[in-house]
Amino acid sequence: MNASVQLFLDEVWSLISGIYEKESKRIREIKEVSRLQAGIKDYLGVAWSNRKAGDGYGVISIDLDRPFDWSDSSYRLNAGPYICDITDDLITGEWLPALRTRLAEAMSAGTYGPRFFDYRFEIVLEMEREEGLSTFTEVLIDEDKLAAQKQELEGFIQSKVLRDLPVRPKELDEFFFARHLLNSDLFEQREAQLEPLIGRLEEKHGSNPDRLLGWVSQYTSAFREWAEERFLVRYFERTGSFGQDWKRKDAADGVVVNEEELDFFVYAALKVGRREPELRARYLELAVQLGSEKAAGYIKNGSGRFQHRFEGNAIQAAANDVTETIDIRLHAEEEAAYREALTYITGLLSEGFPKEYKLNLRSPSKDKHYLPLNKLAKSQLHRFFAGALRYPGLHPLIAKYAETAMEEFAWYKDVEPGEKSVMPGTYAVLGIGLVSTEYFPLLRRYMEIVDTEHQSAQDGYAEAFIEAHGLTPDRMPVLVAILLGGSDSAKPVKSFVINTPDLADALLSELESKKDYERETVLHRIFGTRAKLAQSARKETSPMQEKLERLLAWYP
Repeated sequence: MNASVQLFLDEVWSLISGIYEKESKRIREIKEVSRLQAGIKDYLGVAWSNRKAGDGYGVISIDLDRPFDWSDSSYRLNAGPYICDITDDLITGEWLPALRTRLAEAMSAGTYGPRFFDYRFEIVLEMEREEGLSTFTEVLIDEDKLAAQKQELEGFIQSKVLRDLPVRPKELDEFFFARHLLNSDLFEQREAQLEPLIGRLEEKHGSNPDRLLGWVSQYTSAFREWAEERFLVRYFERTGSFGQDWKRKDAADGVVVNEEELDFFVYAALKVGRREPELRARYLELAVQLGSEKAAGYIKNGSGRFQHRFEGNAIQAAANDVTETIDIRLHAEEEAAYREALTYITGLLSEGFPKEYKLNLRSPSKDKHYLPLNKLAKSQLHRFFAGALRYPGLHPLIAKYAETAMEEFAWYKDVEPGEKSVMPGTYAVLGIGLVSTEYFPLLRRYMEIVDTEHQSAQDGYAEAFIEAHGLTPDRMPVLVAILLGGSDSAKPVKSFVINTPDLADALLSELESKKDYERETVLHRIFGTRAKLAQSARKETSPMQEKLERLLAWYP
């Protein structure tokens, strides 16, 4: 071996092996380990630059993990005069093969422990000379570990993914599973191969919103990593603030993109769209630039499963199930226009159109109507239902829409995900519950399925309901349902005052069949603390005092 190559290799390996010894000890002490992680270390970066300060021969930087653009955690050492003799031919002919051999020996011997190296290991060397940057890459594959990883994955799919509930994968395993799905060494990168597995876990987590959100977030991140780190970088370069935009590379002009890969990128765009609709739109636009007719069709018309455009007597409408948007243009602010729009939207949902849609509304009227509920976002969807509710003749249609739209653990896309997000059907149900007594059963059903852990827009509804309908004994069943539909952070309702025997009897009757925690929730929303209820009982006389004391006995 060339003497300069030997010196360069020895200095780099001396630093690497010392770091690996320390890392090995740390890795051995990790207690929570995923069965799907073959190993932790999968990258080694070595870079030399004569532009950085050193002893006159530049600086060698070593990264044990892929570096982030915004951070610098490299290990460094000063290069010696030997670096001046290192040519590209010596790197490719001697230095890289020798480093690869040392790493391969450490991997096969298990020098740093069985979980230290992943089955795939990438070596990247960068030499920054005055004439420019040269980059050299090597990839090591431990075939035995790869075979074991595939076998472990198959067992995981059979025992944790495909098996019926109550079996669920561990959340840590789902992190690695999502990323393995986008690894061409382990899975064919085809929608038909991946979608059944992704959909199966969505189905299993359907009754657990936290786990469902976690799984969707994991595969969204995995698809985004694949799209931006493995696919788009071939044809585009990052531009704009924080590299959020993409510009076609000059060298990529005229390049014919593999049709199957392009279709898979379009599929990736649809998958990230569930959590990040703006990113989905951007990916589809980039796919169009690469020649995807499928992406162009999705942007223009949706999947084709639903009628894209509708021309009625009183409205113009369009629906796109891929972007999950519905556009409604009212020719006039009148009952006929809202009737036609309600019929159109309800028909779409009944055919399977995504209930978690966004509505774009255009109306010739400048007046904007909203429900008297401060926690509801003033979105176009909210405005649409508030406008329709002004017409009593439309109430049956609004109720029919709500019955069709309501879905537990689902959210409209009329606002950014957050505290203003609400379950499909919310604006219709809460609105019709204020203007009509006929649909109280619908309102109670909504309060029974609303996700009280992740939605709080309904917390102030009791105040608005009492203002609209009054507080009477016959209203008590629906009022109790409303209180139970509130979130844990819901405050006591000031207008909910139990000050007559009839109201107290109605409340006692309604709470009789409730569970202890439900009784406590309702009593807190009405009286505040237990001490306040006790104080109210002491001030009353018989028979009101006895009734309040019975309620007090349910308040721990």
